[in-house]
Amino acid sequence: MAQELVTLECTEARKEGKPPSRYLSFRNKKTVTERIEKKKYNPFLKRHTLHKEIK
Repeated sequence: MAQELVTLECTEARKEGKPPSRYLSFRNKKTVTERIEKKKYNPFLKRHTLHKEIK
């Protein structure tokens, strides 16, 4: 299967001492070789933040 399930974690929450929000997303391993970065909503910080792919 070319699609891979990846976890995206907030990068700004730990700096502020709050729990990080996590989202699940799919990535096509054949066409996207680098890690994914998306702007998603963090309910703990009550704003949109950058979420990066984690292992």
